[in-house]
Amino acid sequence: MEGISRKTMPWQLRTRTQELGRRTLVMGVVNITPDSFSDGGVFLDPEAAVAHALQLLDEGADILDLGAESTRPGSRAGGAKGSMWAPAVHPNDKDLSLGTPAVSADEEQARLLPVLEGILKARPNAVVSVDTYKAATARAALTAGAEIINDVSGFAWDAEMASVCAEFKAGVILMHTRGRPEVWRAQPQLAPDELLATVRAGLVASLAAAAAAGIPPHAVVLDPGYGFGKRFEENYALLARQEELLSLGRPLLAGVSRKSFLGRTLAPLHGGSDAPFEARETASVAALVAAILHGASIVRVHTVRPAVEAARIADAVLSGGREL
Repeated sequence: MEGISRKTMPWQLRTRTQELGRRTLVMGVVNITPDSFSDGGVFLDPEAAVAHALQLLDEGADILDLGAESTRPGSRAGGAKGSMWAPAVHPNDKDLSLGTPAVSADEEQARLLPVLEGILKARPNAVVSVDTYKAATARAALTAGAEIINDVSGFAWDAEMASVCAEFKAGVILMHTRGRPEVWRAQPQLAPDELLATVRAGLVASLAAAAAAGIPPHAVVLDPGYGFGKRFEENYALLARQEELLSLGRPLLAGVSRKSFLGRTLAPLHGGSDAPFEARETASVAALVAAILHGASIVRVHTVRPAVEAARIADAVLSGGREL
């Protein structure tokens, strides 16, 4: 597509390098939580989580993303107002009074590490990302064999996170999050230009925090953060202009799977109520294709096989039919 410049470039992980841009990589989600918005509790048992992860790999997932704390709207991820937990260091979160998170680092690790270890025992070459904003959990996960840290706060919620990632030479995914989940529903709506400027400024700050910690640019992937502090219609405005973020010089990851803004758009087809998460799969694939055609090199999904097939078609469009 004219105007889309998804460059081929290496992504340096903890022990290996992955090529980005030639074809879209599919990241399969494994939620090890009791309260995730889409599948909370289903894979809380370690054996069930490992089995699910292996199934995602068999269906074509290039990367697994393990998360052990929900960051759904209204949650206390990142800490609620109250006692000090970790100082804000980033314009994405200007409230310095971050209280204790709902899920402690110890509890998060107790859920996460048995699953991570089980996956790597069964598939030693699997590329595993860990979705956490806590430096202590990142350290434990990287020590156990994770390759990537996926920080939804973009290094904003734990002042030690960047240095831990630098120490282990991990690949990092830095997401833009507009505030913390407990305030998302109350935030004012932004015009498209203001929204894009806000996302860009947050990602620039995340890149600066990474550079200050000694993380090289080729270790970083950026995520616009669909649904993370964006109102329903704002996500479409962001998706329509996502390729403008490629000017930051880093590959993009898009996580649109099962998001609430898709359910809101489908409401007229569901009696006026937002479509439940299980009825958002076709919409998720449509949004995934849009994200790829607007420059995403990685897509984060709950259902892998349809995503792999859709990404292959979108990649063929981007390449003009040339062999991938």
